[in-house]
Amino acid sequence: MSAEANNEKTETRRANETKLASLYGEYYDKIAHYVYVRIGNRTEAEDIAGEVFLKALDSLKSYTERGIPMQAWLFRIAHNQVVDHLRKMTKRKTVPIDTVEVEADEDPVTTAENNIELKRVKKAMEQLTGEQKNVLELRFFGGLTSKETGSILNKGDGAVREMQRAGIEKLRKLLVTDY
Repeated sequence: MSAEANNEKTETRRANETKLASLYGEYYDKIAHYVYVRIGNRTEAEDIAGEVFLKALDSLKSYTERGIPMQAWLFRIAHNQVVDHLRKMTKRKTVPIDTVEVEADEDPVTTAENNIELKRVKKAMEQLTGEQKNVLELRFFGGLTSKETGSILNKGDGAVREMQRAGIEKLRKLLVTDY
């Protein structure tokens, strides 16, 4: 490899490291929230979010931007980490100690109401197709755009918006009839 090509590779890696560091501050909470909604445990979600960035850092040398923004790549890693985590959890036998997770800084009544509502929505989301569920989780819990969501799911922008519309419509019907 020529010195010029080597320098270019080093510069690209440094630029990617800098971009990843800036995305950490901007996307860590979004990824942690996305994971939390999928697995239901805040502490484990934060651990997995940290693992996402470590995995990204380890894989940075093989990352090349092919029209997919780095944040979409991060959510793809997060999705894979969640799948791995859930696969491991099905093999473990656990007994939940608490059914409601209460944050010290929040009002316990509000937290309980939010947890009940979240469980209700998650139960309704189980009746969506897998793709609709993924789209809604990435769009609303992950805070991604439809284009970013599409790049993660290998779908077009229009297909993502249509799955989102159909998923919301079905959720609305399910949640209204639930009362």
